[in-house]
Amino acid sequence: MEIKSAEFVISNSSVGKCPSTHAPEYAFIGRSNVGKSSLINMLTNNKKLAKTSATPGKTLLINHFLINNEWYLVDLPGYGYAKISKKEQEKLQQIISSYILHREQMTNLFVLVDSRHEPQKIDMEFIEWLGESGIPFSIVFTKADKSKPTKLKANIDAYLKALKEQWEELPPYFITSSENKTGRTELLNYIESINKSL
Repeated sequence: MEIKSAEFVISNSSVGKCPSTHAPEYAFIGRSNVGKSSLINMLTNNKKLAKTSATPGKTLLINHFLINNEWYLVDLPGYGYAKISKKEQEKLQQIISSYILHREQMTNLFVLVDSRHEPQKIDMEFIEWLGESGIPFSIVFTKADKSKPTKLKANIDAYLKALKEQWEELPPYFITSSENKTGRTELLNYIESINKSL
């Protein structure tokens, strides 16, 4: 898939205010500081599309971007960000879960996982919740350029092994780097194949 256009449409804090179209939506979520904005900008070939920030946890809203006038890329708030109040955390949790559980247009959720680390409890619990809720999702390992190949493979293998304890069949997964565009073609082709099957 070639991305010819990517435009920001709307930011909001409620699933009820999301665009009222039937276009498929592909949402991206992950722990704060997982490199979500960089990944979105790399996929769309637009360094200024999603706001990258030195302070993690900046995405506090549901952001819709229209791609090729055909489908939406949705930037969801990160989970597990400790530096906001409990009340704000609960509000974010509500925004995230209401979108994931009730947005009919959401075709696939991409869960971003930092490939530099071993399996994190918060990621595993989130993935387990998706499974229990019957949500279609894929895993995107980010920052692949930040580790030596052997360490990268060991971390990803550890994640897959941990997932196999919960799942009979592993979800699709992608290994990406926003720096050198690793995984860009695979991810976009995957979205395109889903679009064609709809």
